[in-house]
Amino acid sequence: MSTPSSQETLSIPEALGRAYAYWNAGQADQAEQLCQRVLAAWPGQADALHLLGLMAHAYGNLDLAIAHLRRACMAPRAPAVYSSNLAEMCRQKGLLAEGEEAARRAVSMDPALVSGWNNLGILLQEAGKFEESLACLERVIAFQPDSAQAHNNLANTSRRLGRMDRAERHYRQALALDPLYAEAHSNLAFLLSSQGSYDEAAAAALQAIELSPRLVDAYLNLAEVEISRHHHDAALRALDMLQAFAPRHPAALVARAKALKQIERLDEALAFAREAVSLTPNSAEARNTLAMVLQALGQTDEALDQFEQAAQLPGTVAEEALVGRATLLMEAGRKDEARAAFDQALAAFPGSIRVLTGRADARTFKAGDSDIAALEACLAEGERRSLHDRISVHFSLGKAYLDIQDPALAFHHFDTGNRLKRASFTYDSGVTGRWMERIAESFTPELLARTHGTGDLSELPVFIVGMPRSGTTLIEQIVSSHPQVTGAGELSALRLVVDGNGLFPAGMLGMTAEDATQRWLQLGRDYLSRIAPLAQASTRLVDKMPGNFMYAGLIPLILPGARIIHARRDPVDTCLSCYTKLFGGEQQFTYNQTELGEFYGHYQKLMAHWARVLPAERFIEVDYEAVVDDLEGEARRLIDFLGLPWDDACVRFHENRRVVRTASVNQVRQPIYQTSKGRWQAYADHLGPLLAALGIDAP
Repeated sequence: MSTPSSQETLSIPEALGRAYAYWNAGQADQAEQLCQRVLAAWPGQADALHLLGLMAHAYGNLDLAIAHLRRACMAPRAPAVYSSNLAEMCRQKGLLAEGEEAARRAVSMDPALVSGWNNLGILLQEAGKFEESLACLERVIAFQPDSAQAHNNLANTSRRLGRMDRAERHYRQALALDPLYAEAHSNLAFLLSSQGSYDEAAAAALQAIELSPRLVDAYLNLAEVEISRHHHDAALRALDMLQAFAPRHPAALVARAKALKQIERLDEALAFAREAVSLTPNSAEARNTLAMVLQALGQTDEALDQFEQAAQLPGTVAEEALVGRATLLMEAGRKDEARAAFDQALAAFPGSIRVLTGRADARTFKAGDSDIAALEACLAEGERRSLHDRISVHFSLGKAYLDIQDPALAFHHFDTGNRLKRASFTYDSGVTGRWMERIAESFTPELLARTHGTGDLSELPVFIVGMPRSGTTLIEQIVSSHPQVTGAGELSALRLVVDGNGLFPAGMLGMTAEDATQRWLQLGRDYLSRIAPLAQASTRLVDKMPGNFMYAGLIPLILPGARIIHARRDPVDTCLSCYTKLFGGEQQFTYNQTELGEFYGHYQKLMAHWARVLPAERFIEVDYEAVVDDLEGEARRLIDFLGLPWDDACVRFHENRRVVRTASVNQVRQPIYQTSKGRWQAYADHLGPLLAALGIDAP
């Protein structure tokens, strides 16, 4: 079809009909010319503006598309579908309030407009108005029961409402109707990941990518699956695939920041998070991610500000941001503000499991507590709730019932929560034990003597090692109260440096002295480069990752100036504290009493080996019970071991306002107390498998 002459006389309906024909035939220039001729003759003509809006949207000019649609919808007799289309474009731009208004107008004008109800449902979903969204999308299903897209959209809202069983049913119905529906495969992957079915989730995400190689969400969901199972390199590879065709996609930048944060590449994570915020300043997800990275970097004030901004933006992230802010206030020792922040979050999101479980450790429960009833109500919903929610609730209820002195009910919840968590991953206690035996065999006295002093001589690092919940945080709080010491918390830096080298532990024995000198020096420098930005000009920096006890023999080789403090505590008290805590990181040995006891035995043997072979001037053991009985004496011993002058602040550790980001955040804000000694004996009836594994007779 040739381009019409500007002199050709056409009626407005003829011109519009021809314009749509040109557009449908892929001849956009001719279609635009005709639309402009219509507007020249009739400014504000709705149909011409609508078509121009569709064209602008198709070519990626969302701002121009919205401008055209806004004008089209102002016409007195503009069809309802024009408002529906404006609603969708506003959604894509993040203008949720305007989009909702346009969608409501569309369905008010035409109550049978399926696209209007669908767009309104999705907008309400993204705005966090899930119950209203559900009603809209159920209406769409009633109109179009065989629509795969309708089932997918309804599943998305059901998932956000925590109705996981219903969400999975509708995702699978969508795929039954359309097996090639890539978005449904991707969304199912996200759901399965939240349920702990990581292998099936990864397969669903990969299938989505195969069906639609440019489906951004599929790559993001695959990355999320890999992060959830701590396969961070795989997560970054998924994001690398996405970067090939969407290098500056804001959601991809956010995902990369999250993955890098997990492996403590914090400066890189910060750069990606800031770029995401600069591209989408009204994105709650971007600001919340920036807040979490700033939190990890210890930049508390800016992190709090970003959490607050994220909580005020439209979307579904406000709940997470409010909890993040409250948690950070708790970590910073601002308990009154933290409690108020949790209350604010619960007022904004009544019955929120994220809020209720988030504040469980920050308070002491009493009989008849309304939080207990709310948590029990969540469990009553069964598998409609996500696996993560159910596990978190069981641990919170366990803590609550211990507080109100009902140990039988408490351990019912602890046992159930641990069993659910343990079923979500693979762990072999025997393999772990043999691994520790190989470590001890590799680090012989001869090796340590032959290669001692070959690494970086910096005296900055202080490692506090031991079992989780053995008093490592208390010891860090004591020594970091000294003005020349910075407590950096639990760092993964040493593990990441060692894993990247690939020699640990099997390659230790066969190395030549020359090769060892070069490698140890490089490893030491690599570690120091990761921690130096956290030191804040201090003389000593404390890395209190308990699991670094695995690498205690390597530390004198790569960092001969470093000091190692081994924190010890009564074995059963230690294991009980582990069993009753849902850890944020990987502590796979803690979710079964027998495996926990076996791990403790393996750990004890390895630590006995280190005590025999490590240089005494660089290795010290401190008992939690001794600290409780003689705080000043043990504190002075620790500060002397660090080669520092005594400071009375070390016995006033509970006044230290530094950020504490571990499971013991609340305990170290209190003076020393005796009640944690021998705590396990009151619960011996519930610890049979643990006591048997430890070889301890019940009292």
